[in-house]
Amino acid sequence: MLNNIGLPGLLLIAVVVLVLFGRGKISSLMGEVGKGITSFKKGINEGTKELEEDAAEAATDVTPETDKDKA
Repeated sequence: MLNNIGLPGLLLIAVVVLVLFGRGKISSLMGEVGKGITSFKKGINEGTKELEEDAAEAATDVTPETDKDKA
């Protein structure tokens, strides 16, 4: 269904949205979308870092006792 829109259809949709909401409202909305994406990426990075730290803490030393004295 969406494969048949093409460039003229997208331009028409953009013009209708611009007329309905105005330039100021759209720019503020896009700013909020950008902040949301940035916040989402930051949360993903923090979650990944936390998982890596938990995995590092859970890792155990499997070096045999006799080899620990050599180091």
